Amino acid sequence: MTYLAKPKLHHPSLAKNRVGYTRRDYEGKVSTLCAGCGHDSVSSAIVQACWQLDIEPHRVAKLSGIGCSSKTPDYFLGASHGFNTVHGRMPSVLTGANLANRGLLYLGISGDGDSASIGLGQFAHAMRRGVRMVYIVENNGVYGLTKGQFSATADRGSVAKKGAVNHDAAIDLVSLALQLGATYVARGFSGDKAQLVPLIEGAIRHGGAAFIDVISPCVAFNNHAGSTRSYDYVREHNEAVSRIDFIDLAPEQTVGADEDLVCVPQHDGSTMRLRRVKPDYDATDRIAAMNQVQALHAAGEIATGLLYVDPEARDLHLGLNTVAWPLNTLGEAELCPGGEVLEKINAGLR
Repeated sequence: MTYLAKPKLHHPSLAKNRVGYTRRDYEGKVSTLCAGCGHDSVSSAIVQACWQLDIEPHRVAKLSGIGCSSKTPDYFLGASHGFNTVHGRMPSVLTGANLANRGLLYLGISGDGDSASIGLGQFAHAMRRGVRMVYIVENNGVYGLTKGQFSATADRGSVAKKGAVNHDAAIDLVSLALQLGATYVARGFSGDKAQLVPLIEGAIRHGGAAFIDVISPCVAFNNHAGSTRSYDYVREHNEAVSRIDFIDLAPEQTVGADEDLVCVPQHDGSTMRLRRVKPDYDATDRIAAMNQVQALHAAGEIATGLLYVDPEARDLHLGLNTVAWPLNTLGEAELCPGGEVLEKINAGLR
């Protein structure tokens, strides 16, 4: 996290949305992530989506777990409610908050290490229960905060910075979300804001569990072996002075708005191929979505865009038949309706 707040003053001519806020009002503190990190682009896309949809910042609750991605809620929507949970436990805390107050917009921000490893069970149950939320995973295939160990989404055969080869099968969170019953499933790329902002806006407007897997390459591991400014070199030569970590930063990876196939070079020398779905793609067919994801995966490509949406989505509150108001607004009369009501309920159970 950072304690560096941005200046509150801004130019009086900045445009305001229909609820009276400028785009600056949706920003957070100064990011301490590596320069060029795709996660900052995701934060910027969230800011733009919420501003464009005229969402009042204080009507948003943002929750996260542990990791680089889970630091990012500090960098957007500074006037919103926020809660940073322990590793992998964000979905259950978000579910509880949602049940207590359905009147807020819930943003769950997580990473591949947070959701696909220790939090996989939490992710699965949040999807199958239909918790109304926007669940964003900033997916880079590594534990960036602890210097690049493979996460559970890393492809089998991937080569780490120090030469280790990943022999484990990768977990595809999009395929899991489709199978588990999520009613809005999409995949974006942090460097493709033109695609990502509409995906986030659609997820915010969706009435059920919305999941977006955002490919966000870790630029910290793009430094070069043998460079005198590389992480390894500096670590080996700074022992006499102090114990610091140095990361040779890389430029942020972006793409043009009209590219259907995007090739993104990775730190291990391989290339990731992102394929946008075609305009005639039927996003309301769950089976077709699963087949599309698997077919492109077999071809060495990753499907991006809105992959599946159920326009008639049901959320957890509808299934549980909960009250329509936040629990803390209920008075004694609603919480303790009296003996006659209790007798009627008991009679209905006999």
